Amino acid sequence: MLTKKESEVMRAVYALCKEGVCLVSPEELLAALPPREKWTIEGLEKVLSALSLDNYFDLLSSERQGEKMYVITLRADGFAYPRNTQQMRRSLCLKIGWAIASAVIAFLVGVILKWIF
Repeated sequence: MLTKKESEVMRAVYALCKEGVCLVSPEELLAALPPREKWTIEGLEKVLSALSLDNYFDLLSSERQGEKMYVITLRADGFAYPRNTQQMRRSLCLKIGWAIASAVIAFLVGVILKWIF
């Protein structure tokens, strides 16, 4: 399961690299991230390396005309990222639904037992 920062970075990477491979600068990635979080290039690099180690994508750093660039190649986990997030949301909704249903049933059983006795 990804942290909030990892999830935001993975969402931005997936949006930029839907075809599977992309050449992107750190500034482009920072622009694709939500503005509510204060992102730095060092923080972004830490999260990118963590996601690369988690097998979401291959990450290569290169220089183009003196500017740092990333070559990102999505792997199987990277392509499956939207599906995994959707499954986590469904699972969470199902757990919440079961908790609410259990509470209602427990309440009804308590009311019925009070009525009987």
